[in-house]
Amino acid sequence: MQFENVIQMIDRATVDRILEAAKIVEVVSDYVSLRKAGVNYKGLCPFHDDTTPSFIVSPVKNICHCFACGKGGTPVGFLMEHDQLTYPEALRRLAQKYHIEIHERELTDEEKLQESERESMLIVNEWAKNYFHDILKNDVDGRAIGMQYFRSRGIRDDIVEEFQLGYAPLSRTAMSTAALKAGYKEEFLVKTGLCYKRENDRNLTDRYAGRVIFPWFNMSGKVVAFGGRLLDARTKGVQQKYVNSPDSDIYHKEQQLYGIYQAKQQIAKEDCVYMVEGYTDVIAMHQCGIKNVVANSGTALSTYQIKMLRRFTQNIILLYDGDEAGIHAAMRGTDMLLAEGMNVKVLVLPDGDDPDSFARKHTATEFRQYLEEHQTDFIQFKSDLLLRGVTDLTKRSDAIKSIVRSISVIKDPIVRDTYITDCAHRLGINEYTLITQLNNYIRNDQEEQRKELERKQLQAVNGMSSQPSTAEAVTAPSEGDDMPLRPLTPAQQASEVATLLVQLVIRHGGETIFNNVETEDGQVIDRLTVAQYIYYSLADDELTLGNQLYDSIVEEAVKKCEELMARQREEEVGQRKKKAVSECEEQTDFDTEHYFTHHEDIEISQLAAALSVDHFQLSKSQQVAYDKDTLREQTQRLLMDFRLDYAEAQLRELKAAISKAVNDPERMMALMKQYQEMQKIRNELAKKLGNNIVI
Repeated sequence: MQFENVIQMIDRATVDRILEAAKIVEVVSDYVSLRKAGVNYKGLCPFHDDTTPSFIVSPVKNICHCFACGKGGTPVGFLMEHDQLTYPEALRRLAQKYHIEIHERELTDEEKLQESERESMLIVNEWAKNYFHDILKNDVDGRAIGMQYFRSRGIRDDIVEEFQLGYAPLSRTAMSTAALKAGYKEEFLVKTGLCYKRENDRNLTDRYAGRVIFPWFNMSGKVVAFGGRLLDARTKGVQQKYVNSPDSDIYHKEQQLYGIYQAKQQIAKEDCVYMVEGYTDVIAMHQCGIKNVVANSGTALSTYQIKMLRRFTQNIILLYDGDEAGIHAAMRGTDMLLAEGMNVKVLVLPDGDDPDSFARKHTATEFRQYLEEHQTDFIQFKSDLLLRGVTDLTKRSDAIKSIVRSISVIKDPIVRDTYITDCAHRLGINEYTLITQLNNYIRNDQEEQRKELERKQLQAVNGMSSQPSTAEAVTAPSEGDDMPLRPLTPAQQASEVATLLVQLVIRHGGETIFNNVETEDGQVIDRLTVAQYIYYSLADDELTLGNQLYDSIVEEAVKKCEELMARQREEEVGQRKKKAVSECEEQTDFDTEHYFTHHEDIEISQLAAALSVDHFQLSKSQQVAYDKDTLREQTQRLLMDFRLDYAEAQLRELKAAISKAVNDPERMMALMKQYQEMQKIRNELAKKLGNNIVI
């Protein structure tokens, strides 16, 4: 059966059951340590380098939000952001967590066309992983060559299963032929890096032919890449023993860690992670019962990788080979880890061993005992490495400066001071001398950061100046134009008041604030909601909130309100009420907050979550009771504030245009007239709002 014909989608009823069952505190607690804070919970944000708890989880609203970086959302949105899942993937994860059976429907042709390229690549990789694993276990060559290799390295069958290891046939076309036969597209076989095309060759070539395969799983367990190793008999004289997947839409090597999926729970449980260099090092340690281990596999340690680990622990042990390359890797990674708030220890294995070879020479008990007894903090590691046997005073001074330099990148001042005191005692150096050098490093870093910020700001200004300004647009009317003032650009219209208006729509947009409203043409509208009133009021003046996301939220809220009202009117016609109660009081309002915080569009969901959570929890006596009158007054005042902001922005634009028209008296007079008219509008609005105006 062709791949395109079997794509499935979760049906609406199942989605509703999943959304109803998912509890934000339970979902977030799998990743973040939370503590009670009033009616909410707080913890360190998993999306940025958080040092003080700024991540709020609201069980009442079933949403989370970070007040520092702005990320968060519903249970679905949180998983999508945290584990880089698609919407259907996040739903499936929650269904599995809450033991909800998935009912699916086949996608329409149109929906199939809309399937993301990223999803297609993940599906192809999943197939390839199963293909390689099946070849290893069931193919004659797979068992005789691939499995024999793993057993010669002491890798047990249960570890082969846990890491889904595989083998690629020797034929350069075997895998690609099988993939095409199964219905997978050539396009995605190339984009994932499973195959490539030689110049002037129509046929695909398998990248990993004749190699044992190590699949890379991302945090959520999706296969994003592969590593293929030549067998020992073929590695003589070959520099590149390993071939890895190239960067793609689903895989960036600096953003992934080998073994993170298998290790993440144990890392959180042990509150510690081992960092090693290669695939077999991770596997060897798993066989010794040490599962809180990951590898960066030949790439330089990146800030992204460090932040990924810091979600689970602040404690890291660098476990590298005892050769020069391993020591260099440990030295290079130490300062980056310290700068990101990690507590760093280093362990270098003896006699040039790596964790894989060391594990094969010792029992699991001996390996664990060695790790516990020989790990040292970074000061001891650097001291042993840089000062051992050094008698030259200049070299000794440089070594001590290198240690102080590492301490200087630590952000926590208490931890930094503790290390300096410890360093002074160990090295026999006056602490004041070390502090002076430390402060020099810190000041220099701050100065570099300031200069870098200035450079970025200058680049931003230069980039803006290369675009035509609004003032210039105003001074250049088209031929025959009566020189009207052009509307503000979306970026200029969007303001703090616009944010407050969209927040009002999200929280109360479906609530009724007017009943029996008579329009200019004599029609009577039985009721008007907050969202409708904001939308129609702005439309009367041909205004928008000036932000595409804001405007789409308001429009969608209006649409949903009107759909609900239409259904209720149909029900009213079909089933007249017997009670003598006005129709408006029996109508049900549209719950905009629940609708938008659980929206399928992750951007809308995250914004709604951010605007639904209060940074400060007021006592019940201080909380505002949002009845119809209060909502109506707040809505009307915010709309006047928005118009006032708009008028003042227009005045600034006119003022700039007037200053440019000094050599064009006719144009200046027209602009002055517009300025005076806008001034009257601005002053009238200010008067209604009770603001003082300086003319």
